[in-house]
Amino acid sequence: MLKTDRRKLMALLGGAAASLISWPLAVNAQSRLPVIGWINMRPRARVGATVGFVDGLRDAGLVEDRDFIIDYRSADEQYDRLPGLAAELVQRRVSVLAAPGGMALAAAAKDATSTIPILFMIGSDPVELGLVKSFSRPGVNLTGVAYFNVEVAAKRLELLHKLVPEAKSIALLVQQGNPLEARVQVRNAEAAAKLLGMRLRVFEVSSPSDLDDAFAAVAQEQIALVHIGVDGLFGNNRGRLIGLAARYRVPTSYPWREFTAEGGLMNYGADIREQFHQVGSYAARILRGENPADMPVRRPTKLAFALNLKTARSLGIEPSPMLLSLADEVIE
Repeated sequence: MLKTDRRKLMALLGGAAASLISWPLAVNAQSRLPVIGWINMRPRARVGATVGFVDGLRDAGLVEDRDFIIDYRSADEQYDRLPGLAAELVQRRVSVLAAPGGMALAAAAKDATSTIPILFMIGSDPVELGLVKSFSRPGVNLTGVAYFNVEVAAKRLELLHKLVPEAKSIALLVQQGNPLEARVQVRNAEAAAKLLGMRLRVFEVSSPSDLDDAFAAVAQEQIALVHIGVDGLFGNNRGRLIGLAARYRVPTSYPWREFTAEGGLMNYGADIREQFHQVGSYAARILRGENPADMPVRRPTKLAFALNLKTARSLGIEPSPMLLSLADEVIE
């Protein structure tokens, strides 16, 4: 009887010991996976485009939690937190630092490290903004995607004006916390508005509540049109912006298709999810040993004009057959 109890006790202790040994091994195995540090303005669960990034890695043969880990840090819409988040990821010695979503994120990452590979995704010219030396050979530890939604803003404004040709004034919303890209957007919009004979009013916003104030001012000043700038703040508050445009019944153009699909009037530009996918594919290449200094900055191969016909008609706008023929997608 005593021998039997002793055997049971030894078996029990042996199983416990095995568990104690195997658990640290499992943790250590995962900790040896390369870590992609990611900084964004919102929590991961609220940034749908992140899926495109992970898909880009998966299509390159790398699966999250099997081949790499993502350490996701959110600034919670506070731009002044970005430098600290980037520094934390650098201290963790991540394999790649992904900062897609605008110049402010890319700049915070660049200031934090000159050695860890950085991936950006911006709507402006990265050479003009000082991120890289050239498109073909960045020459530094940064590369990524420049989808030029800032540069195509003039075309987007022109299409909006074609929808409402009698309009004489337009408001531009830019992100105050992203001054470099905001400056480019204002410059381009001023030039386009001048060609169209329109008065431009610029609103600098820095928080979701500022969006309400801007639209209220648009209504008070009787500004005919609204042009939403390129920034993560706007992409992260699509529903709010679409609702405000509907509430104040002001024709509004947006930078990305997601707005139009969810009830916004129109957009013209690159497919934002496809750009995240491109960043993901670059992350896979870097994890496999490529040098970002030699990886050309990617640019979109297609720009598309999408128009929500139902929203247009709710605003009393009946697009001309010519304008409808220009649209790559008409949502009814």
